[in-house]
Amino acid sequence: MKVGDEYVLNGHKCFITSGGLAGMYTVFATMDRSLGAKGITCFLVERERAGVSVGKDEDKMGLRLSNTADVIFDDVHIPVANRIGEEGEGFKIAMKSLDRSRGVNSYGCLGIAERAIEEAVAYAKQRVTFGRPIIKNQGLQWMLADMQIQCTAARALLYRCAEMIDKTGRYDTQLGSITKTFVSDMCMKVTTDAVQIFGGYGYSREYPIEKLMRDAKIFQIFEGTNQIQRMVIGSQLQR
Repeated sequence: MKVGDEYVLNGHKCFITSGGLAGMYTVFATMDRSLGAKGITCFLVERERAGVSVGKDEDKMGLRLSNTADVIFDDVHIPVANRIGEEGEGFKIAMKSLDRSRGVNSYGCLGIAERAIEEAVAYAKQRVTFGRPIIKNQGLQWMLADMQIQCTAARALLYRCAEMIDKTGRYDTQLGSITKTFVSDMCMKVTTDAVQIFGGYGYSREYPIEKLMRDAKIFQIFEGTNQIQRMVIGSQLQR
């Protein structure tokens, strides 16, 4: 709510990447719940501001070196100068930010998938059964080929998004959602297949493959789940 020349913020938000490390937060808060999305306003809130605290550090399945924590706001007084945009423009600002980040932020998926393929190929060359490396088996070759096909296609989509931004400064909502969905689904499929190629060792922490599979999963969830991305794509197609 607004009191004089200040806003007073109360509430908390969970699953904040680098929440326990950041010195500044971008906060989207509603001033009038009855207005829905039109009641949301965007603010910059400093970590040292009175009333700001950090809650628990999440014990995650993957990306365990990335800090994820709750951020808590208890009667935090925010000056008007810390508002980004006008009152009620927060949702629009958030959507534009996601348009900008969804496509190109999938680069982490590409790196995970490339590492998984490299590890799977190396293991398949040195793992010998019935007198020959398992990479000589056609079924396994086809698995690796499909992994490489999907990874190559994902790289092309990512580069297309980056090229569009660099050359035109334009962020394509549909292309960003397509890229985020395709690349993260690819990464999950590739790392799962890599675990299969490693067999029992893929399920063991003796090898890095199980970690890559755990790290891959979150990319299908954050910045809008892949189910939400399909809704965005479908909405764009209706226009």
